[in-house]
Amino acid sequence: MMNSGISSNSMSSSSAPGNNSSNNAQSPGLKTYFKTPEGRYKLQYEKTHPAGLLHYAHGKTVTQVTLAHLKDKPAHAQPQSSSSFGVTSGVRSAAARFLGGNGSKTLSFVGGNGGGKSISGLSGRVGSFGVSSSSSSVGNSNFDGKGTYLVFNVGDAIFISDLNSRDKDPIKSIHFSNSNPVCHAFDPDAKEGHDLLIGLNSGDVYSVSLRQQLQDVGKKLIGAQHYNKDGVVNNSRCTSIAWVPNSDGAFVVAHADGNFYVYDKSKDGSADPSFPIIKDQTQFSVSHARYSKNPIARWHICQGSINSIAISNDGAYIATVGRDGYLRVFDYKNEQLICGGKSYYGALLCCAWSMDGKYILTGGEDDLVQVWSMEERKVVAWGEGHNSWVSGVAFDSYWSAPNSDATDENVVYRFGSVGQDTQLLLWDLEMDEIVVPMRRPPGGSPTFSTGSQSSHWDNACPVGTLQPAPSMRDIPKISPLVTHRVHTEPLSGLTFTHESVLTVCREGHIKIWMRPGFGESQSSNSDSLLSSSLKEKTSLSGKTLSSNYKQ
Repeated sequence: MMNSGISSNSMSSSSAPGNNSSNNAQSPGLKTYFKTPEGRYKLQYEKTHPAGLLHYAHGKTVTQVTLAHLKDKPAHAQPQSSSSFGVTSGVRSAAARFLGGNGSKTLSFVGGNGGGKSISGLSGRVGSFGVSSSSSSVGNSNFDGKGTYLVFNVGDAIFISDLNSRDKDPIKSIHFSNSNPVCHAFDPDAKEGHDLLIGLNSGDVYSVSLRQQLQDVGKKLIGAQHYNKDGVVNNSRCTSIAWVPNSDGAFVVAHADGNFYVYDKSKDGSADPSFPIIKDQTQFSVSHARYSKNPIARWHICQGSINSIAISNDGAYIATVGRDGYLRVFDYKNEQLICGGKSYYGALLCCAWSMDGKYILTGGEDDLVQVWSMEERKVVAWGEGHNSWVSGVAFDSYWSAPNSDATDENVVYRFGSVGQDTQLLLWDLEMDEIVVPMRRPPGGSPTFSTGSQSSHWDNACPVGTLQPAPSMRDIPKISPLVTHRVHTEPLSGLTFTHESVLTVCREGHIKIWMRPGFGESQSSNSDSLLSSSLKEKTSLSGKTLSSNYKQ
């Protein structure tokens, strides 16, 4: 994720895209495909916001995107037909959490979600006292209760798009009169009740049922729970928000003052502001609420803003990156700092976990991507390829190396990064082929071919240690497999799905790049494919390809 503290300078906007990949209005110099060793990724279509609904404060926020897959209607509801494929909850859960629980990654591009025509003109205005708590509403007869949706913020609005529809515009928009929404998260495993979180620039937080919002054609959030109302607990900007996996409704909200708060959706939304004063802003500390109210705990992480948080797939660890340039990894249950370290320069802006919880990606103002090992508790690789700040990173849990098989013990990870240089970079990380640099003896060869291992690799760092940035010559360097300019404006995030890669720019334009072998004629069952590719394995194996493709 990328937060709003990033430079506001942006390139000129591209012309409005069409609804089909064949007639997308691409800016000069932007290709509608990029090559990888496994084939071409093609621009299928684009999503954006209706320009006429934008508030003047649009430039003050950065667009983030959450994918949300709604299950079928409850059994007592009248079923309606839909061409969207179903996905098992276990696969949905696994697919959702490699980015910190930010929504289901399952897509089906055969037909729409049953959402009907666009109702984007329904732009209800919602402020501190403008949220309806009533669950009664006028129903949207076109909504069939299931499908894959795309939730994104632009300016003072939250937009919801039907990801499986060719319509460029969203099907619903909700505007906030007093503050801008800046972050959001979807819980694909919510058994009932609220599954969508929305954090505002004012510090306020809302939880709602996404299905309930889609069923209603009104102009307000329906049945919303309001937390930290008017900033009573913390009035600094929300910077990142995430559900905690396997926690029965716990979620975490990070703020620009260096604190994050733990909430329980089963408890009352009324705030308990009686946390003790933080005596030393430089020290990590955890305080618990005196009463059984939300938030239930405050974690003070650092001085300055927490720019992003990511939670491991099993809910055991929380990673944070901040304005001070440090990655910090915490044991969530035991409330303990495990490890962390500093960027080479400036703030860190984004982080992401691998599906198996073994590695963490970070990116930031030093234009680099770093790979952290939980086993070693240190940086094990760094990637150079961006020309500006790295604003989004993610592992591709759906990719497997060509010619890989179950007997191959060599693990290869595919991951991606996007930056303010408008580029998408894809990387392959093959752990068995990372060459550990050697300590250069006096008069030794500059190729590091002799001598002992660098001291950085002597042993794992002690638990609870924050490390300075290691010397670059002590860390293996990796190069991008693909470098492709995908937008005209600085990018703010990316998401991998079974069938595609989604990229989003800070101005609210989203592009869907279909993987090789997927497209309009794709008719295979997403459920069975996901089950075989994710449910039965927690890591990816195979042989990496050394070709470096650039567009």
